[in-house]
Amino acid sequence: MKAQVYTKYGPPSVIQLVEIAKPRFGKSEILIQIKAASVNRTDAGFRSAEYFVSRFFSGLFRPNQPVLGCEFAGIISEIGAEVSKFKVGDRVFGFDDEGFGGHAEYKAIHEYKGVALIPAELDFKTAAALSEGSHYALGNIRAAKVEGNHHVLVIGGTGAIGSAAIQQIKAIGAKVTAVCPGAYLDLVKNLGADRVIDFQTQDFTQTEERYEFIFDAVGKSRFSICKPLLKENGVYISTELGPGLENIFLALKHKFTSGKKLLFPLPVVTQEDINFLKIQAEKGHFKPLIDRVYPFDQIVEAYTYVETGQKIGNVILMMD
Repeated sequence: MKAQVYTKYGPPSVIQLVEIAKPRFGKSEILIQIKAASVNRTDAGFRSAEYFVSRFFSGLFRPNQPVLGCEFAGIISEIGAEVSKFKVGDRVFGFDDEGFGGHAEYKAIHEYKGVALIPAELDFKTAAALSEGSHYALGNIRAAKVEGNHHVLVIGGTGAIGSAAIQQIKAIGAKVTAVCPGAYLDLVKNLGADRVIDFQTQDFTQTEERYEFIFDAVGKSRFSICKPLLKENGVYISTELGPGLENIFLALKHKFTSGKKLLFPLPVVTQEDINFLKIQAEKGHFKPLIDRVYPFDQIVEAYTYVETGQKIGNVILMMD
């Protein structure tokens, strides 16, 4: 099968399109013919190993898993003898940041891992964007214990994580103020944001508003800057480690303090989470933003665009 493979850490150019063996699958696993996959910050982070700590998961000196692609959508082509939840021909989507493998023609995954049926009305392109940014958003929203009477500030409302967070928070019933570039104010309003701040012309910190939760979905702010905007016992979460890994150290410190605090929840995903996202999509509570679509053989171009920091929502690879 064709696969986009990397054997060393580095820039997008380390990815090469090659022929490799089709994955083996066990008795409780399904084999998926990939139709679409995303190219995202998770994939880019593991590929570049910009944060050295990622190598403790992916391989200290070279990648243990040569095929990236944590988010995928496709059709089940074969199943193991003990599989009971799925059948051949099912359309499925999911997220797998342990085995990856979505940037290939076929991928194997255990039937009880992060995989679920694609909602009937969705195409593969949209399904392939349902889980990566949204599950990060979901985990952080749950960690912050957002309730319907809360006011939340989302920094980076146009990214895959931020755009999903706005929709998920509105589904809870909470009020959302979002920060984004001026060109996308209407787009972010259409996601459900109650107020949108253009960071290019306005300083979002210069406000009388106070928030129960500040979610930096792009990792461009700091706790020290946002702390004055938090209500008493308010929570700040960033998707990045922060300068000098400060978000890790502050999170550890704040475990033993009260009042305003920074949290740094470790991302995890379960099949229940993927099914929850599926239900959100079916109910119309969540529709992923898609920026660009690239053919499978243009993955280097896709990574290059993702790493400009300018993408709006998700970038998708199509196998056909």
